[in-house]
Amino acid sequence: MVGILTLVTGWPGPSGFGSASTAEMVTDGIDASNLTAIVTGGASGIGAETARVLALRGAYVIIAARNMDAANNAKQLILQSNPAGRVDVLKLDLCSFKSIRTFVDNFNSMDLPLNILINNAGVMFCPYQLSEDGVEMQFATNHLGHFLLTNLLLDNMKRTAKDTGIEGRIVNLSSIAHLHSYEEGIRFDSINDEARYHDKRAYGQSKLANILHANELSRRLQKDGANITVNSVHPGLIMTNLMRHSFYLMKVFQFLTYICWKNVAQGAATTCFVALHPSLKGVTGKYFLDCNEMAPSRLARDETLAKRLWDFSEQLVNQG
Repeated sequence: MVGILTLVTGWPGPSGFGSASTAEMVTDGIDASNLTAIVTGGASGIGAETARVLALRGAYVIIAARNMDAANNAKQLILQSNPAGRVDVLKLDLCSFKSIRTFVDNFNSMDLPLNILINNAGVMFCPYQLSEDGVEMQFATNHLGHFLLTNLLLDNMKRTAKDTGIEGRIVNLSSIAHLHSYEEGIRFDSINDEARYHDKRAYGQSKLANILHANELSRRLQKDGANITVNSVHPGLIMTNLMRHSFYLMKVFQFLTYICWKNVAQGAATTCFVALHPSLKGVTGKYFLDCNEMAPSRLARDETLAKRLWDFSEQLVNQG
């Protein structure tokens, strides 16, 4: 169990890594040159660092981002430090089902295999608003968008894993904030209820959904015999653009809890560890913090809730 002491001190856990480990440290010596990866939200923050380190290890990286100027800038920064890097950018707006389907069509037209999918992008603590498909924005972007994207890319991932014999890996970025969802976990009957909307609880709900999605998909892929693992991670507390809607509040919180915060290189470590490290071969349906497996909340481990969320999500994306 990774506790507050290891978080504060950076002492490594059973994996040999801890809160002080960086993405470069946890992937040192790993050759990913035969892998293709998609990183959503790879234009900034820990997504950009994840894309950089995957490319540094040789992977062909597709940065999927809404802001194409930022995505191209991230690509150029990667290539400046790593001229041999293989990086491309594709537009993806996760709060639009149409954009997601267009992204998948564009990716498929490149005729590439797909080994790794990093569901990293998201919004946080935003004021109440609906996506273009009529769903509360945090749930739509953080969960539904990645749910649809993953489903549309699964056939490619299954085919790649079968043809190459290389295990595919899907990583959902969740958060310790999943502990602070609404009381019932997921508000299936009032997902768009503006009167009862709470920006922090809604974020927690979407992060709980990320874990439930990963766990249910893991079970389904195991049942199908697919050579693909699905895990979720909490990257840690990192001050990035994700916190722009609560910047001053989070700066105060950061000041009061400064010993618990990470830099971007440390924040991308758990994602890169779960995506690439050979010690996690065959490990699926787990939740990781500071590069070590942890037990998520009781609601996050609820298989009935996960199945209900899957059916609910399918209904929403199919009507969009």
